[in-house]
Order: sequence, then C-alpha cells, then structure tokens
Amino acid sequence: MYEACEICGNNEWKTVYRGPVREGAFGNLRPDAAVARCTRCAADRLKEDCCLKESDYESEAYRAHLLQSLDTAGFLSAHDEMQLFPLQTLWPMPLRGLTIADVGCAGGSFLDHVRGLAGSIVAVEPCTLYHKSLSERGYRVFDYADTAARELGPAVDLAVSLQVIEHTLNPEAFLADIRAMLKPGGYLLISTPNRDDLLMDALPETYPQFFYRVAHRWYFDAQSLTECAGRAGFSVEKLTYLHRYTLSNALLWLRDRRPSGRSEIPGLAGMGDAMWKTVLESTGKADCMYLLLKNGQA
Repeated sequence: MYEACEICGNNEWKTVYRGPVREGAFGNLRPDAAVARCTRCAADRLKEDCCLKESDYESEAYRAHLLQSLDTAGFLSAHDEMQLFPLQTLWPMPLRGLTIADVGCAGGSFLDHVRGLAGSIVAVEPCTLYHKSLSERGYRVFDYADTAARELGPAVDLAVSLQVIEHTLNPEAFLADIRAMLKPGGYLLISTPNRDDLLMDALPETYPQFFYRVAHRWYFDAQSLTECAGRAGFSVEKLTYLHRYTLSNALLWLRDRRPSGRSEIPGLAGMGDAMWKTVLESTGKADCMYLLLKNGQA
C-alpha cells in the first residue's frame, strides 16, 4: 500500500487509521481510506490513491473541492482574520525592512498584513488564478519555491508557509526548496494541523474521519515535524501550539459529533475560553502547531 517514505526513505509503516476520511466539505466522505505511520520518522501519511493530485493546486480544482471562493476578494475576506495567529507567533521578531516570502500564499492575505513593514515581498503560489492580483499589489510572484530560489538565490530573510506542508508530496524536499531561498541564518515559520489535537483522543469514533482528509497527505506531531525539518537542514528555534476554537466548539463536538462552525452555547460565549486555550496550548493538545525554523542546524 505504501512505498518508501518520501521524508526518510523507510519502507516500514504501521497503520494508525482505517475508515472514511473527509472529501471536501463536511458530510462528504471518501470510504475505505487508510493512514499509516512511518516507523522511522514517525510522520503519518494518507495512502496515495485517496489524495488529491498535485496538479489540483495549480488550478481551481483545490478551492472548488473545498467549496471555497476562487477569487482574490473572497479569499481575503475568509482569511484576513486568521493572520492574527502567525503574527502572534512571530512576535516580537522585528519585520521592518526584511525580504519576506509566503510559500503557498494563495490570495496573499498574510503578505498584505506585513507589506507596510517589509522591505520587499515574494509571493509563491502554484495556482495561477491569484498571480495577476498578487503582481498588481507589487509582489514578486513565483509558482514554486525552487523557481524562486533559482531566480532570486538566497535572498529571503523570513519565509512563512501556513497550512501547506501537509498537502505536499514530499515535505522534506518542500522545506529544502524554501531553505534555498533563505539567507544564511534566515527564518521559516511553518504551521500545520496538530495530530495530537485533544478531540482525536476525546472522540476516536467520529473526529478522525473529520480530521483526516483527501487534501492532506501528511499528519504531524511536534516530534515528527521537527525530524522532517532537521532532515531539510533547519534547526528549531521555537515550537508554539495555538488553539483557534472556543470551549463551546469542543462541547458542541462532544454533544453533536459534528463541527459547529462559529456556533456558541447560549450563556457560555467567552466564558472560560482563555483558560481553555491556555490549557490546550500548554499541554500540546491544541488544534494547530507552529515551528519557527532557522536556516542551518544547531
């Protein structure tokens, strides 16, 4: 079922999940899927015949699969508020005057949030639908990191890649291509869903078929993501867990066994959310994790 691990070359896998996985919007399931763990680097991988094709990210196919807007305005409307999380994670790193790149930037929401501080901006995005708008906003646009590295050389002070690595065919090669863009000592901030999410333990019968999805080949915890980054030539400067959902969200999951979006339990909205967030982040059970990586191994 599995060939050699793209990250470490190992041929031994242990199945960690069998069953349906999410295919696009909630309620659409792909049956008979499987996720296995590499016994060497400990990354989890969805079997390939359940995954989206790499070419889907170069066209409207990926966003259409998720029932998301394909135009830049729609993307920015949906994603602007989410930029709080990477900016919070980067704080207090000074960004003024830096050459900053976003790899897998889509419509460029993060880049818009730092454009007043950055010295220059590089937008890396395989979907050509966004290129015209990115160029019109003054960003240097490339389809992939290796293309940018060949043209720019090691010119980037800070790169970010937010919720992208889990989609790639080869996460180690993906990170290595970004590293080729970075100056010596430059930084990369990556984020990805956390497979140690509390709900994976709390709802083992229902939550995995929501968490696993055909758009995500790879699933990491902190140890396996750190291992992958090290193989690509990075050292880890900081690991940050971030939880993006309220206490009501978790309680509604436990009650209804389904996502609730932004719904709040009457009388509970805002109550205990800060403590809930702090507990999950301090115990590594938050839904998302960020690694700040440095070009060069310690």
